[in-house]
Amino acid sequence: MIKCCEEHVDVAIDTIVDEYEVAPKIDKISVDNYPELFTTCEYCEKNAVYIVSN
Repeated sequence: MIKCCEEHVDVAIDTIVDEYEVAPKIDKISVDNYPELFTTCEYCEKNAVYIVSN
């Protein structure tokens, strides 16, 4: 699972595809879905907007 900002979502998708060889699942972080995950992007210091997972 990779938490990322809008700018790095493509990098996160590529990472999941390269690592697991499957199409990733992309979820937008929201208070309703993931209230505990308001955090920063794993590639920079911006707020994370998406969770990219396998």
